Amino acid sequence: MQGKIRGFMHLDNGQESIPGLVDYAIKNGDKKYSYYREHTHAIASGVDIGAIMAELFMKEGGTCKGAGGSMHIFDKSTYFQGGWALVAEQLPYAGGAAKSILIDQKLGLSDNENIEKVNVAPPADDDRISVVFIGEGGSQNGRMAELLNSASKDNLPLLILTIDNGRAINTYTPDVAQNSDVYKQGLHYGVPGLLVDGNNPSDVAKAGKAVIDYIRSGKGPAMLQVHTYRFNGHSPADPEHERGRKDEKAWARISQDPIKQFEDKYIGSGVFNEDELKAARKEILADVKQAVKFADESPMPPMELAKQLEYPDAADTDYNAKKAPDYADDVNARTISPEQMSVVKDHILALQEKARAGEISIGDAINLAIHEEMLRDPTTTIHAEDLQAGSSYDIPKLTQQTYGQIRAADEIIDEGHFIGKALGEAMNGYRPIVELMNTNFGIYGMAELSSAGNTYATTGGQFDMPMTIIGAGGTAPNQALGAEHSQPFHAYVMGIPGLKICTVASPDAAYGITKSMIRDNGPCFLFAPVKMMKEAKGPVDLGKCMPLNKAALLHEASAECVKAGNAVTVLTYLHGVKESVDAIDAITEEGFDIDLIELRSLKPLDMDTIRKSLERTNKLCILDESTKSGGVGATISAAVGEEMFDLLDAPIKRLCMDDAPVPYASSMELGVVKRGSDLIQGVFDLCTGKY
Repeated sequence: MQGKIRGFMHLDNGQESIPGLVDYAIKNGDKKYSYYREHTHAIASGVDIGAIMAELFMKEGGTCKGAGGSMHIFDKSTYFQGGWALVAEQLPYAGGAAKSILIDQKLGLSDNENIEKVNVAPPADDDRISVVFIGEGGSQNGRMAELLNSASKDNLPLLILTIDNGRAINTYTPDVAQNSDVYKQGLHYGVPGLLVDGNNPSDVAKAGKAVIDYIRSGKGPAMLQVHTYRFNGHSPADPEHERGRKDEKAWARISQDPIKQFEDKYIGSGVFNEDELKAARKEILADVKQAVKFADESPMPPMELAKQLEYPDAADTDYNAKKAPDYADDVNARTISPEQMSVVKDHILALQEKARAGEISIGDAINLAIHEEMLRDPTTTIHAEDLQAGSSYDIPKLTQQTYGQIRAADEIIDEGHFIGKALGEAMNGYRPIVELMNTNFGIYGMAELSSAGNTYATTGGQFDMPMTIIGAGGTAPNQALGAEHSQPFHAYVMGIPGLKICTVASPDAAYGITKSMIRDNGPCFLFAPVKMMKEAKGPVDLGKCMPLNKAALLHEASAECVKAGNAVTVLTYLHGVKESVDAIDAITEEGFDIDLIELRSLKPLDMDTIRKSLERTNKLCILDESTKSGGVGATISAAVGEEMFDLLDAPIKRLCMDDAPVPYASSMELGVVKRGSDLIQGVFDLCTGKY
């Protein structure tokens, strides 16, 4: 294409029977999740070919305004929902999309012409399905077992379509997979499957239609394995000539080309003749030329678009001004029994009384916010482990008992799986909350978290991602949980574009930020302090949403200390807040003082509040609950050094975790995790010039 298509491009030559099946048996309203070899799937789904070509050309007229590229074709109007580049990541997303169909039916909601939820029940014969395309190699991924389990358990209307061309980039799949009969993987879960020869398009259409009809009838998920031959390499960049495939490809052109077999069969039977075939080819070529012309003439997207696509909702959004759906009362009335409503309202009233009395915990404050928002907006759902019992800190308490399994799902122990399902729900009009029993368990979901952050931008702003992830985490001094439960996961995810990341150390902040995150149209991650979930109690400003981009000044240094140069700006978060508050008396007794700033927003950072304090104190100390390398403090230090260097009278003091893993024994842990005593010494050093 004369250098007009950049990056990777994965072609589908030899696998044309699959888009033939899509055109024949998949409907516009069905949810489609493909992988990086998705161009023909998109075309068969009705996506405009000019827009597809323009996306390959990185043009603004592309399906995703040039933000996605070859591996990320999305089109909201046809429910073509990717184009996903990480092998097998699309599996749980498709499961979440299938679940959204069942939620539509249960709540009596459907999409209007703008693909927005309205208070209109789906038709009685609603037989929509979700279909996920995956290669035979990706089908060996552990995500497949998780999906089969949940799809069977929930009786999801889901087609798992495995495109089996028998090889990876170079390696033959049987060389690494013990069993290549992917269609039998579902037997353990009661999910039927069928194998069909992909070189016979008629058989693929007939067999595929039978499997799809089975799913549409309400019998649950099913698998279809289509054995094909891929003529091209993995991508045009791959050195096919080094694979010794010349003789193989010569054989394949004769016996493995589904288009040639289709043409020979139906010309031979008189269904069409050579002249009609030539006319069809001419028409197709004209369409392709027109698509190329459209792509050529489309402008490049403006540079500014990249930053505009960072978040669906601006960082300074006032979430108190967001309106609730006008159908909330109707949906609640038809899905929550009077008895259930009475129980949950009593529960809410009891928590509100605790909040007014200053006796509510962080976990209960989050639970209160969740119930208020789930009643305010019935499109809000929740996923968690041990959800029925309230998990570890009562965050999802009474959700399943109130809203049912359809909206409050107890999940199997695989965070990546249910974060992925939540992503699929979020793409289809719902607002999922994911509670992680411990945020460090989110390590299992890094691929899904990454895609949650990227999706709004990658799709050119077509798909919002209103997903909230909440969990207890961080590293308190002397918490005795060992290395795996003491990792700074908040620092790990700060590098994921598109995420809003907040921390809380009080019930008031936990409540207000949770409400805002649930209302936000993008992916948000809230970290709460694992060792303070039940012990930290206080009042809550009921009904109030808090900003997601602001730090909080908890203590202001006295004017006398500021004037004398004995004041320090202290930035901290999570358990560091309690450590710092407890250290204030000792600091002031020495004749020093601090501006104590709680970093409630790690991303985006509230640089204005930091600047305002540094203009007074000119000294900065960071009590950081992450490692010296790649931690939160490292990011802040770099930003302050770049933007506020002239305000500093001393080097930045970083009191961060050592790079060594956090030990279990408290005697060893003293050398790794910083605490209030380190802060007292740090302030003393800064104010006395002992750097």
